[in-house]
Amino acid sequence: MDADSVEIRVLGCLIEKQRTTPDTYPLTLNSLRLACNQATNRDPVVELGEEEIRDALQRLWRKEWTRVASGQSSRTVKYRQLVQETLELADDEVSILCVLMLRGPQTPGELKQRTDRLHAFGELAEVEETLERLVVRALVVRLERRPGQKEERYAQLLGDEVDDQAEAGALRPVLARDPLEERVAALEAEVAALRATLTDFGL
Repeated sequence: MDADSVEIRVLGCLIEKQRTTPDTYPLTLNSLRLACNQATNRDPVVELGEEEIRDALQRLWRKEWTRVASGQSSRTVKYRQLVQETLELADDEVSILCVLMLRGPQTPGELKQRTDRLHAFGELAEVEETLERLVVRALVVRLERRPGQKEERYAQLLGDEVDDQAEAGALRPVLARDPLEERVAALEAEVAALRATLTDFGL
C-alpha cells in the first residue's frame, strides 16, 4: 500500500486516541497535531504542522481511511479513522498495526509490551498469531534479523517504507531532547489537549 510517512503517523494517532482516550475522540486538527508531535510512544519524534496534517487527512480520505466527523459545535471539525472498517481488522490486529505505525519495526516481545493500553494480549503466542494473520494478508512483513538480535522484527505494510531507514520524503525527526525537556513537552501537550477539549464543549 502507498500511504506516506505523514499519513501513517496521522492514522496511527487516530487509532491510538480512539482506543486510549475515547472521551476525546474523534480528534480536532489541533488535538491530532499534538498527538502526532508528542514525545512519548513515538519513533521518530517529529514536528508536523497543521497544514501537513490537513493535507495528509485529505489523502487518507481519498483512500477511505478517514472521514470528517461533526463536533458538538458547528465551528468544530473533527476527524475519525475508518481503516479498521475498510480493511475489516479485528481489535488485536488494528492494535498491532497502530504500534507499528507509531514506533516502526518491532519484535513480538516489544509489541506485547507496547500494545497493553490498546489490547490485552495474554501470552506472547497471541501476539505472534496475530502477526501471522497480518502477514498472510500482506499488511505486515517479517524482517531479517539484525546481527546479534534474537527475535525477528515486523513492519507494517500500509506505508511506502518497509525498513526503518530514512528515505526521501520520510518523517523528519527533531533533535534529541533530554529527559526533563521530554517530560515538560509531554505535560504541555496534555494541557493543550485538555484546553482543546474544554473549547470543544464551549467551556
